[in-house]
Amino acid sequence: MSAATSAVRRESPARTRVLETAARLFYAEGVHSVGIDRIIAEAGVAKATFYHHFPSKDDLVHAYVSEQSARQRAMVAAMSADSPRELLTSLFVFMCEFGAGPGYRGCPFVNTAAEYPDPAHPVRQAITAHRRWNHDLYRDLLAADGHPDAERTAGILLLLRDGLVVGFDLDDPTEVRAAVLEALARVLAPSAPGRARVPAPQAPVTEE
Repeated sequence: MSAATSAVRRESPARTRVLETAARLFYAEGVHSVGIDRIIAEAGVAKATFYHHFPSKDDLVHAYVSEQSARQRAMVAAMSADSPRELLTSLFVFMCEFGAGPGYRGCPFVNTAAEYPDPAHPVRQAITAHRRWNHDLYRDLLAADGHPDAERTAGILLLLRDGLVVGFDLDDPTEVRAAVLEALARVLAPSAPGRARVPAPQAPVTEE
């Protein structure tokens, strides 16, 4: 496929309607519970048109995940802040506000990953790529803020993110928000002078 043909497909109004319809249904009801025929009907496209753009449902799901990732990257790129720490805080505040909204149904990446257990599946690989971007974003902001251990702390923030996207589904949003922001403040707090760095956990030693 040429680059020109690919661009036409990406810009096709029919393709956009299918992807937008799928995104709405997948997020609200789950990926496997929504059939192709329903997406075709609600998007108002012919079956041949659907398969022209998405040869299989897995291709559509992969496009859905990729589109969600692109939207999040664009949102972050459009955000402004006076410092890397302020931007990190703003990211988590935004997630808390979104999680407390009436239409919240969890994280689209976590939800979709639960329906694709094979890590080698292309859909899971797209989710992994998004998580790597998310981790690297945190790492780079931490490093720019002067954090002494940006790599490991980025992993902690990613786990905090995973916890909050589930917590808003299960617990009181006000309490989750307060806990998330307190945890974030503790993670971002500057190390006290002379405070020893917590060593990385080591594998247990077994006696021969």
